[in-house]
Amino acid sequence: MASQTAEEGESDDDGPIADRTQEAIRNPGGAYQFLFYVVTAFFLVTTLFPFYWLLVLALTPGDRMTNVGLLPNGFNPASFVEMFQRLPFHVYMFNSIVIALTTTLIVLLVASFAGYAFGRLQFRGKTALLLVLLAISYFPPAAFIIPLFQFFTGNVEILTLPAVGTISSPNWFNTPGAMVTPFSALFLPLSIFILTTFYSQIPDGLEDAARVEGATRIGALFRVIIPLSAPGVATAGVLTFIGVYNEFFISFLMTDGQAQNWAPIVWGVVNYQGQYQAFYNLMAAASIVGVLPVVILVVIAQERIVSGLTAGALKE
Repeated sequence: MASQTAEEGESDDDGPIADRTQEAIRNPGGAYQFLFYVVTAFFLVTTLFPFYWLLVLALTPGDRMTNVGLLPNGFNPASFVEMFQRLPFHVYMFNSIVIALTTTLIVLLVASFAGYAFGRLQFRGKTALLLVLLAISYFPPAAFIIPLFQFFTGNVEILTLPAVGTISSPNWFNTPGAMVTPFSALFLPLSIFILTTFYSQIPDGLEDAARVEGATRIGALFRVIIPLSAPGVATAGVLTFIGVYNEFFISFLMTDGQAQNWAPIVWGVVNYQGQYQAFYNLMAAASIVGVLPVVILVVIAQERIVSGLTAGALKE
């Protein structure tokens, strides 16, 4: 009798945590749903709050930037108009979009050939080359800044010939080539890995059928392999575009910050900070406008990736 009373006392002292635990054991579906809502709410808050804070700063007048709380100190939507009047921000956005699109096309073209070779051909040293690509992809871009700057400003002697003289590296400062070339090299390994995975999953019979009809390997790649690997191609393209569009170090280093000299969007945001005054409301407004192309691309690409996965499953 005493032991039974002691057990009842211990069960009464377990508290609400033990009750919740027992309830989760009896009803795991409810526990999973609760955890899903908690994780989703945490993700939304941590992801969307920076954009909300940018909106608060953009709507706050420039002379009321001190002690800004969760709500704007005033309401000044004219910041989104003034940002274009003070700087040609649309030109900075155009420069970034052109550089990102050019880099994406180059990366997808080269990665398609490399992914076909790694995914569908057998040759000696394939695994070692993939490991080298994996190692290169982990190199931080900041490690290449000084050598790249020296190379693309014409300060590296490549070759010396008696009849011609010294041949130096090209002077591509303030040109798209100084950014497209290193971007293509930096984002190429990831795209190769993505396309290698997708290309290796295409049945050999589909490619053999195309080659029986007279297609070459390159023709089979563009007519059969790439269309059936649309999800992988779209994923590699979107990741490359977003990475190049948001890149800071090389973009900031390879231009002088002028819009007419192909300065990208990072320079446009930074140029709202003058020597004696920083227009934080304009910087916030420019950041919001600058991220819109990426948001639109992600929304469009999401639908294309899902449809590509469904189409690929049906074809296979």
